[in-house]
Amino acid sequence: MLKKTLGSLLTAKESDELISAFDQVGNIIIVRIPDLLLPKKKLIGETLLEQVKSAKSVFYQSSSVEGEFRTRNLEVLAGDDKTETEYKEFGCRFIVDVRKTFFSPRLSSERIRIAELVKDGEVIVNMFGGIGMFSIIAAKKKKCTIYNIDINPDAAKFCQKNIAINKLAGNIISIHGDAVDVIRNQLENKSDRTLMLLPEKSDEFLNSAILAAKNNGVIHYYSHIHADKKSDAAKLSEQHYLEVTPVKSTILGSKIVRPVGPRFYQTVIDIKIEK
Repeated sequence: MLKKTLGSLLTAKESDELISAFDQVGNIIIVRIPDLLLPKKKLIGETLLEQVKSAKSVFYQSSSVEGEFRTRNLEVLAGDDKTETEYKEFGCRFIVDVRKTFFSPRLSSERIRIAELVKDGEVIVNMFGGIGMFSIIAAKKKKCTIYNIDINPDAAKFCQKNIAINKLAGNIISIHGDAVDVIRNQLENKSDRTLMLLPEKSDEFLNSAILAAKNNGVIHYYSHIHADKKSDAAKLSEQHYLEVTPVKSTILGSKIVRPVGPRFYQTVIDIKIEK
């Protein structure tokens, strides 16, 4: 339907590029627009708002996700200039501000995969936990304890709100702070499972993840990897991890989470470590 509508404004190739670059979060659409199409951005925004009945706003993402707080610049193209919305996933509700905090609907299958691995009684350290999505989906059904750490004060505040509006079997502690300091001061050798959801800086924080983990603890190590063949990406990530890790590690599995660019992938390796 959308393609058909945009068909009158754009060529087939332009329309394909645009559709692969838009996300809907609650009643907000975020679209990345190729430079070639920027002169038509208002028209694109108005068309999307008209066609997607559940949307109240369309924003153009004018920068990549960047900076310590992993935020992006958003420019309103159509509808309300309001960046806070409610998003639902796997029976959980999330209040999110897409301008102030990092958020990606494209990680939903990875969120449920992790939640299904969690066992009752586990202690989990979510090093870059954001607004609490991975943590809340895991704690929805499992009696676990999760430390959700984020350096962005807005993310920590939204995590608190999201804990309050969901009925959880487990317990989540939202901590505003630098994961390195929090682990060193409070969480050494505490974690059965450690999440490293900052793929662009995984090597930088690996020692902290290891410090948090108990002996035989599991680390989910996310990274970005270049691979000429998609089928090689997960194996290349494993090789890289084994080159950089300072501890004895058993790889339990690895996979591509999502493509992030041409021949560029976000991957995850599940690792059991011995200390």
